Amino acid sequence: MKILAVTACPTGIAHTYMAAEALQKAADKLGLKIKVETQGAMGLENILTARDIAGADLVLIASDIEIEQKDRFLGCPIHQVKLEAVLLDAVAVLKTAAPGV
Repeated sequence: MKILAVTACPTGIAHTYMAAEALQKAADKLGLKIKVETQGAMGLENILTARDIAGADLVLIASDIEIEQKDRFLGCPIHQVKLEAVLLDAVAVLKTAAPGV
């Protein structure tokens, strides 16, 4: 399963990047492929491309704010969670978002 994720927090500093790292570690632990775009104080980083999006089985949005360029994901299966959920238990978030994992 290929998962794409976007993380963003209101200030765009620590939690955005902490959540991205937590998702990457959780995906590795579960044997999942994930690419995480961060939308933080430095702007969009590790940008999800049209090719990434076309090949994704799931888009996970971990954010407490409206993400930029959300329309890129129209037609994709999207699972949205609060950033705090990822920080508390990223493995559980991925298992909920991708049942059967």
